[in-house]
Amino acid sequence: MRSGTLARRLVRLRALLLAAALLSVEGSLPAAAQVGSDRYSSIVIEAASGNVLSAANADEVRYPASLTKLMTLYMTFEALRDRRIALSDPVAVSVNAASMSPSKLGLLPGSRLTVQDAILGLVTKSANDAAAALGEMLGGDEDRFAQMMTLRARALGMTRTVYRNASGLPDYDQITTARDLAVLARHLVLDFPAYYGYFSTPSFEFHGRVILNHDRMLQTYPGADGMKTGYIEASGHNLVTSAVHSGVRLIGVVLGARSNTERDIHMAALLDDGFDHMDVPPEARPVQVASRMPGLLSSAQAAPVYFTRRGMARYASRSGHWGVQVGTYGSRRAAREAAGSARRHTDAGAVRLEQIALNGRSAWRAQLGGLTQADAQDACAAISRKRTGCFLVRRGAGQLASR
Repeated sequence: MRSGTLARRLVRLRALLLAAALLSVEGSLPAAAQVGSDRYSSIVIEAASGNVLSAANADEVRYPASLTKLMTLYMTFEALRDRRIALSDPVAVSVNAASMSPSKLGLLPGSRLTVQDAILGLVTKSANDAAAALGEMLGGDEDRFAQMMTLRARALGMTRTVYRNASGLPDYDQITTARDLAVLARHLVLDFPAYYGYFSTPSFEFHGRVILNHDRMLQTYPGADGMKTGYIEASGHNLVTSAVHSGVRLIGVVLGARSNTERDIHMAALLDDGFDHMDVPPEARPVQVASRMPGLLSSAQAAPVYFTRRGMARYASRSGHWGVQVGTYGSRRAAREAAGSARRHTDAGAVRLEQIALNGRSAWRAQLGGLTQADAQDACAAISRKRTGCFLVRRGAGQLASR
């Protein structure tokens, strides 16, 4: 056994124990998808060969949520490659596109944005309005575009995937599997080397606002350079990640986690195990929190952040300590409805209910938890735009800021 192998396995064990601890801490939450539940699936493949390194329920049907946007982006990149559209082309925003539920850029009916801005909206904020607008541009209407997506999926070998919209918003007929998503992710890497770099964009400026990337694996996992997060209530927290160590690229898919933190820690453990299985040495270079497409985004420049595998696990354990509180209610049901409503206004965080004693009676705090400080600030800003009060909280620190 190589000298570093035992240390890496110990780090993986600690990560898995941490994920179990998170499940214990959040055990009072409403029933939700989680690692090991009947909605959980995962797979790890080597990108170059397509060989499967690990798999769990990889062919079971699941809801893709915003991972649907990976196919929307595939279709967009294909049109760019074939010169049917250009990055500077305008994308019209219809009433239908503007009406999409959050997460969104807030596009207005009758407005326009460029193809490049729409792509950036998808890879960073997972903007549903931009996804619908792209779908209408490429397919004439979103229904027809969904049919085109499904046909393309079959051509790529995604045998159990059906698309019904361009965004991943809830539709019980829109289904996929972990294996199909790995196939799609591999094609995105191999088929579009000129455009794959968009997935590592940390932020971009749109109409005077800086839009941050939701994918924390870009900052926390060495060698990660994309791809996509996703969440709807029916699916749980989903993630596709691609990472390169010593010239070897792996692609991982995790579906059905209960929180962003659980999902990210589990993905890191699966990728670590995959690289170890291939006898690939640990990645020592820094993770750059900056665009891998130089010159594209002036707002994306930042200093390198250095993570060892052990440091990555420690960072992941800290990253979920922030949350957003939207109110205190006299019944658990009212608190759950308030937290659920807040969750629909932002695509970050997991519903958390905290029971307290208030004036001698039970009350419940409605919160979204499992967030980084930056994610919590973004979530509170999105909730505030809906004229709902909120403030940031941190475990053990109480109220920090109100919006």
